[in-house]
Amino acid sequence: VREWKNEGSKRYMCTGRPGWLTVSLRVGKYKKTHKNIMINLMDVLEVDSERQVVRVEPLVTMGQLTAHLNPMGWTIPVVPELDDLTVGGLIMGTGIESSSHIYGLFQHTCVAYELVLADGSLVRCSPTENSDLFYAVPWSCGTLGFLVAAEIQMIPAKKYVKIHYEPVRGLQKICEKFTEESKKKENSFVEGLVYSLEEAVIMTGVLTDEAEQSKINRIGNYYKPWFFKHVEKYLKSDRTGIEYIPSRHYYHRHTRSIFWELQDIIPFGNNPFFRYLFGWMVPPKISLLKLTQGEAIRKLYEQHHVVQDMLVPMKSLEKSIQTFHVDLNVYPLWLCPFILPNNPGMVHPKGDEAELYVDIGAYGEPKRKQFEARASMRQMEKFVRSVHGFQMLYADCYMTREEFWDMFDGSLYHKLREQMNCKDAFPEVYDKICKAARH
Repeated sequence: VREWKNEGSKRYMCTGRPGWLTVSLRVGKYKKTHKNIMINLMDVLEVDSERQVVRVEPLVTMGQLTAHLNPMGWTIPVVPELDDLTVGGLIMGTGIESSSHIYGLFQHTCVAYELVLADGSLVRCSPTENSDLFYAVPWSCGTLGFLVAAEIQMIPAKKYVKIHYEPVRGLQKICEKFTEESKKKENSFVEGLVYSLEEAVIMTGVLTDEAEQSKINRIGNYYKPWFFKHVEKYLKSDRTGIEYIPSRHYYHRHTRSIFWELQDIIPFGNNPFFRYLFGWMVPPKISLLKLTQGEAIRKLYEQHHVVQDMLVPMKSLEKSIQTFHVDLNVYPLWLCPFILPNNPGMVHPKGDEAELYVDIGAYGEPKRKQFEARASMRQMEKFVRSVHGFQMLYADCYMTREEFWDMFDGSLYHKLREQMNCKDAFPEVYDKICKAARH
């Protein structure tokens, strides 16, 4: 960074990690025009069991972190789903898991960040030290500085998640049941899979060290049915059920089928013969799919495929599902509740209090007859803004700059960019994530 400064700060900087390596479906154009700063920091630095904090570098993945911490008897409160998600990506973007109704988003479990700023200095920030920077970093997509380390809370790990599956029918009932379970702090995990406008399975889980042997289900084994298909059986047979899933299998339960994206890539992937013979080969790395994807396939995906997460207040859940149904008609929908504290920064609730929100994830092929990517997504984004919701920034964003800053609170972010002379060093977050910034 200092070298860039001495050369006259001619171009914006970005990390040198190739775009195809990220879990997001997009590959940013900016990698080709910005100065690439290599940050190959991928180690767990220390596990401090007294403070209950783990200090890690930004390229540490969720799979790596749980593999490292679990044998030591620890885990982190929010373990976002896919193994390849990195700590840096989850802080600079965002991350969520079915424990977020207690702990908030991934950023809310972090207690400190270390960054290299535009002037080449190293700074540590926390709620008590450089607090403005601490609250401005999440969602900033690397436009305030380079993250080089993060400190994350740890909690004691347990061996199993005792999970309860409950099919629910009728949209109003689904929303009521889901809201009710999300408010219960005794649930370690809450998640919903919506299979049609009127049918869902709501799952609640509790961490435990004891398990009934006959009810243990090691869903992470390669030959097991995909998790969302396994859950659907409870809906089809209209029965509730209880299972004990080993914790690490639970944390990465949607990894093998990339939620349900793999059914579009390998339609026969859940066939028992395929699973037993070739299940060990899946999932293909998202990075491999991106690296080998031609331009025609990419355009096809953009027009006929949706990968979006919208974060909306829980009170707007019913209206939101109806809107998703009309504008997209993609099923299953993923429901994940989270508490959104009233912290400074880009994302906070409208009022002064923490508020319960829900992440609605739509991944797949829209069945809506007149689906047109740009028009339909702009319609969705408009709805999300109207209920004071947020769009996850890994996905395609069709908003204008004005609409974007209407959705997100840019006051602290812009103040810091001014103060820390970021304007010559990094693009504004909108310019990194908007539709025009991608190819």
